[in-house]
Parts: sequence; C-alpha cells; structure tokens
Amino acid sequence: QVQLVESGGGLVQAGGSLRLSCAASGSIFSINGMGWYRQAPGKQRELVAMRTFGGSTNYADSVKGRFTIYRDNAKNTVYLQMNSLKLEDTAVYYCNADLKPTYYSGTRPYWGQGTQVTVSS
Repeated sequence: QVQLVESGGGLVQAGGSLRLSCAASGSIFSINGMGWYRQAPGKQRELVAMRTFGGSTNYADSVKGRFTIYRDNAKNTVYLQMNSLKLEDTAVYYCNADLKPTYYSGTRPYWGQGTQVTVSS
C-alpha cells in the first residue's frame, strides 16, 4: 500500500506564507514526478507545481515567482513553499506522485487526501 500524507495547510492572511509537506510511504520502488494540484470550489483540479526526480520543475503561471517546490528524494517528500499568498490561492491542495510500487508494476499516479489552504483579506 502506498500513502501520501500531507500537512501544513491552514488559514493565512493575504500576503502571508505557508509551507505544505507531503511524504510518500509504503511499498515504493521508484518515484518520478512529485507535486501539487489544487481545486477551488466550483473549479477543476489544476496543476500548481511539479518536480521530477531529476530536478526539473513546472509551475502554473499564476504561482510563478511566488511558490517554490522542493523535494527530498531520500525521504520521498515534497514541499511547497507558498509566499505572497492571494485570495485566489484558496483551495484544497492535493499531493500527487507518479510512482512504481514494485519493480514489476507500471507507473501510476497516487494522491493524498488533500489539505485546505484558506487565504483571507
């Protein structure tokens, strides 16, 4: 079984900062991409930031320059440092990992349970 456990969400004023963490555990052979998606009420889930095992990153245009994704490959953990938060960043943030549970299995996406980030004025 693979688990992605998120932490670090909460309530913050506009302009403030939060750091999200996500640790993958269980039967894991390898992890390719790890990152974060978010879903605001009434909207589709969207990519926020992704980091590959090799260090390549991809950010949504709306967060470039404000959010930074870090990854500790040895700990199977990914972090999202969110600065200069805006009201429109309010959403449930989901951790995502593309991984192989065993040598023989294919790569597939796994998801965390989600953590709420609320930015107030």
